Amino acid sequence: MSTNRLEKINSLLRDEVSKIILRDFEFSLPVGRQVQDILVTLTRVDTSANLIEAKVYISVFPDEEADKIVRILNKGIYDVQYKINRALRQRPIPKLRFVKDKEISKAGRVEEILAQVKDQIKD
Repeated sequence: MSTNRLEKINSLLRDEVSKIILRDFEFSLPVGRQVQDILVTLTRVDTSANLIEAKVYISVFPDEEADKIVRILNKGIYDVQYKINRALRQRPIPKLRFVKDKEISKAGRVEEILAQVKDQIKD
């Protein structure tokens, strides 16, 4: 299958799934008497070449809540899959699975280290 088609499918799935997450899911964390919102970002979608499965990578801030958010999203996967099946006119529709994007957290850690080194150089 051409990579151009896979790129288009990945982009289409990313757009549709992000709309569904934004509209249907609310993530918050109780902190004392206040409620702190959790930022969930869909970073990319990786569809298999045979269009059977698609991994939906998410990034979560604060990072400690990422595993919990992935479990919540995977519990609601049937509803998300149903809405994707109705929204898209292509066949086959890949089976979705939410996964924590570890590359983003690694990149954030590298940025922190670079900032520390920069501060040490200034001193």
